[in-house]
Amino acid sequence: MGAEEFVNNNSKSRGFHEMEEDGFDNFTDSELVYHVRDALNSVSSGDNESYNQLVGVMYHTDRLAPDEVALLVTSLKALSGAVSYIDNAIHETLLSSIFRINMWNYGPDVMDALLELIISLAASNGKHVELCLEMLVSNFTPPYSFMGILKQPRGIARKDQVLSRVHSALKHIADLVPLAPSKLSTIVSQKIPIYAKEPLVVIYMENMLKLESGAIGEFLRSTMLMALMDTLIDLDVDIGWDDILQDDSSKGIFQMEIEDVDEIADYDEEDGTEEVLLQFPRELSRKTLGGNSTAEKLDSLMVVTFEHLKSCEASGRLIEVFEPLLDSFRITVLTAYKSKFSQFVMFYACALDPENCGVRFAVLLADIFVCEEYPLPFRMSAISYLASYLSRANFLSAPLVASMLKRLVDWCFEYCKTKGGEMNPTSHRLFYSGCQAIMYVLCFRMKSMIDVAWFKPHLLLIEPILKHKLSPLKVCLPSIVDEFCRQAEAALLFTSSEEFNFNYLLESEHSRAFGGMERLDMFFPFDPCLLRKSDSLQEMHSILRPPFPLSSPISSPISPHPNIGFIRPHFVYWSMVRPPYDDDEGISDEDVVEQELDLDVSKMSITPRDPLSYWISNGLEEPRGMPARIRPSTSPESL
Repeated sequence: MGAEEFVNNNSKSRGFHEMEEDGFDNFTDSELVYHVRDALNSVSSGDNESYNQLVGVMYHTDRLAPDEVALLVTSLKALSGAVSYIDNAIHETLLSSIFRINMWNYGPDVMDALLELIISLAASNGKHVELCLEMLVSNFTPPYSFMGILKQPRGIARKDQVLSRVHSALKHIADLVPLAPSKLSTIVSQKIPIYAKEPLVVIYMENMLKLESGAIGEFLRSTMLMALMDTLIDLDVDIGWDDILQDDSSKGIFQMEIEDVDEIADYDEEDGTEEVLLQFPRELSRKTLGGNSTAEKLDSLMVVTFEHLKSCEASGRLIEVFEPLLDSFRITVLTAYKSKFSQFVMFYACALDPENCGVRFAVLLADIFVCEEYPLPFRMSAISYLASYLSRANFLSAPLVASMLKRLVDWCFEYCKTKGGEMNPTSHRLFYSGCQAIMYVLCFRMKSMIDVAWFKPHLLLIEPILKHKLSPLKVCLPSIVDEFCRQAEAALLFTSSEEFNFNYLLESEHSRAFGGMERLDMFFPFDPCLLRKSDSLQEMHSILRPPFPLSSPISSPISPHPNIGFIRPHFVYWSMVRPPYDDDEGISDEDVVEQELDLDVSKMSITPRDPLSYWISNGLEEPRGMPARIRPSTSPESL
């Protein structure tokens, strides 16, 4: 009789219960493995006594005594040596009891023995792989009993013990089973506990991002980031506009934002915070989202995402994660009905790398707008994003903004040439959205655009576009038209100005018509972020900084401060804009002479004076030259 047969017969003579009473320390590892094999095999013959005892060891609801912990560890190790004998159908009860074990409830010894078994199961039989992966993913989040201690030292220690082992096990399984990463990405995406308590969702999202940046991240990156953005959008759309807006239809969009600064100015004059707060206005005149659990959950998830993007930028991986994020934005965010907050993930990623990500994002939006293959609402949404992005991002250089505006001006000019016709807000929705985008960006960037020398000829094309028979000045939002006309008059951008007295109406009948049911005429996706943690200034007393001057090209944005929120350091608020009609420098007599001399010299040029005059037949008027300096406006102030 061989040694193996002897051990097997010896273990068969003892029941599992008897071996437990004698103490497992009295048996070798081989004896324990053979005993477990016998218990598994006996089920087929109808003898379930030892098997049921084994299942009982796995299934516990109460806190275990030290000897019970030792028994569990021993049994798990023995099962690891007998995984080839485990059948999905015959031993369903045992597998169920194993996969129900929550690592958060046990110490390192049980965790290590359990994960050894899970890895062995996954490697032994392809039928076990998904169950093993699901078990590991279920341990991304702790049971509710841990909610109160997650931020305490022992809770933090347990979190590290569990999650470090979980991700190590996932890496081992991925190395042993080539198809495991593909299955894992699907499981993780489907198991997101979006409606769970905020701390649980945050921990789960942290684990998703840890997978993205981990050893198997190259196989999971795209899926994890797209699932992340899908989650943010799902929460975003659950927050209704009624929870946010308190718009006064009698006021323009610029006036509403500046009014909030007036409210802040009275915040606390005694302790010196007035100056600080004025430099960082909070948001539009809207209701606070405090107390909205969905908004607070979304806020926390966005902060986790921002932190991850920041770490990616520090490690030189931002470009790797930006492309999947850009795809997700195009597929999910851009098509969502007036997304409110999720788009700021793209804004922050671009702020971290303006020269690459920032440019890439702007080019994508412009490409979508001018591409006829995209549906009309898709293109209108893209131009809304582009206009808001170019206006609000203080990290974009003036030449980049000018290049994007050039594409819009050229497109609108070509539209006037080829389409023609009379004013029709419904038929020419895309054209009006392009015109409104140009005016909106220039409301924020007028001074810096005039300073870009090569862009001046394209600025001259704006007047004939706006005076075309399609009448964009009568269709676009009155508040934008009014502010743009005031600045254009002050900057001598038009050869003649027209009076547009809208009384600061937020909208008109025509703007409602071209905006459609989605009201894309009023969609400014990068308006001030209302999520407190994503945007808030946390230590206002430590920061005293003058308003960001938009009178010069924005090539040197405000340096982020460690105590500021993620969005605010990179953001342009309306209170920071210095429009031409607020220019205090004035123009001297010498400046006027210089302007007249410039105009006289231009008459001597051999270049035809009005190369665009042949567009007059299409309803376009002749553009005029740009003066050398900006003349202050004499129009009454409105803001």
